[in-house]
Amino acid sequence: MLVYAVIAFAVAAVGGLVLAASVLRGRLAPWALSLVHAALGATGLVLTLVAVLGGAGGHASLALIILLVAALGGFFLASFHLRKAPAPKPVVVVHAAVAVIGFVLLASTAFGIA
Repeated sequence: MLVYAVIAFAVAAVGGLVLAASVLRGRLAPWALSLVHAALGATGLVLTLVAVLGGAGGHASLALIILLVAALGGFFLASFHLRKAPAPKPVVVVHAAVAVIGFVLLASTAFGIA
């Protein structure tokens, strides 16, 4: 289950890079890509939650909490998009950094590194 969550988050991260590049250039990110990014992130969160509730060990619980914080940041960023305003660049960077930390913890657990 965790491996599927890692895959969902990895694909979401690729879209996140494109979104971040748009925002860091001062442009609105593509709305359709934002929705796909959010859907993949939500899928990864649900898969991680199911694995944690099923007894996944390692850092899976910590990764879930950190990824939930990243998701809250994503909702905040989406609120700017809905207002057709560029998102604050520092928030984009923090959102990405938190997501990467959660992803690394999750991947290390999924692949038996931690």
